[in-house]
Amino acid sequence: MTITRETNSKVNSIIENIEKVMIGKRDVAELSLIALLAQGHVLLEDVPGVGKTMMVRSLAKSVGANFRRIQFTPDLLPSDVTGVSIYNPKEMEFQFLPGPILGNIILADEINRTSPKTQSALLEAMEESSVTIDGVTHQLKKPFFVMATQNPIEYEGTYPLPEAQLDRFLLKMKMGYPTHEEEMDVLTRVQTSAPIEELNSVVTLEELIMLQAEVKKIYVDATIKKYIVDLAAETRTHPNVYLGASPRGSIALMRAVQSYAFVQGRDYVIPDDVQYLVKAVFSHRIILKSEAKFDGITAEDIMDEIMATVQVPVRRLGSW
Repeated sequence: MTITRETNSKVNSIIENIEKVMIGKRDVAELSLIALLAQGHVLLEDVPGVGKTMMVRSLAKSVGANFRRIQFTPDLLPSDVTGVSIYNPKEMEFQFLPGPILGNIILADEINRTSPKTQSALLEAMEESSVTIDGVTHQLKKPFFVMATQNPIEYEGTYPLPEAQLDRFLLKMKMGYPTHEEEMDVLTRVQTSAPIEELNSVVTLEELIMLQAEVKKIYVDATIKKYIVDLAAETRTHPNVYLGASPRGSIALMRAVQSYAFVQGRDYVIPDDVQYLVKAVFSHRIILKSEAKFDGITAEDIMDEIMATVQVPVRRLGSW
């Protein structure tokens, strides 16, 4: 396939539209779009007040999507997320009242503050794009995208996400604080109005679905696939790792790099794409041994070691 100028223009217009609200966060906006185009989900971990909610709202508005926000609290029930069937005496039958999960772009705010039972209500939705209520399966809208947030500072009264749920997130990323100049610009922009309220969509949902279909056609050479598998295999044998990345992680990395190449205007993947995204895709999927954690070693440190040891594929004549 060949990426047309019109297609590339649509992709860039989404990122530029988000930047009207999110100052100095082009990399985060790009990663969010990469996950959306790859039909994956994002775990956004950072302190309060850095714009996590605004990022999701900006993305939703840019693509004309139906936006839903779920504030996860300790008393939230699974039915508060998925919906519930209630008896309608007038019609003499049960009626399904859809929950907020039946939207296009979902913000799962502070997901680690609710019980594992409620957290698990997201599992089927994120993996199967459907929810089952009283034995009846309801298909979710397309496109469907979840961005979950959690605060890495306050752990009191929280429920850490289990490995099975972490594995459902395509990417894990952080926002970070703005620079001094960027924060000054933020104050100027919000002084008289809220930029998010003036944001308009730049693509339709139908166009977004077409872009998602195009991403799957991005060429991935066998040498790139081998590179991805080699990186995943190294996470499973590293002496400081208790549990390495699963084959689902390898699939996630391939989908992510296809989407990244697409956003960059290429119809093929190169090793640099893998190196750019491997930490965001693999780091939250590997579990370190207790001794490594005690020594202050992080999953990102492990991935740096692995990337330094795994041989990078060299382009062959006629490949890529």
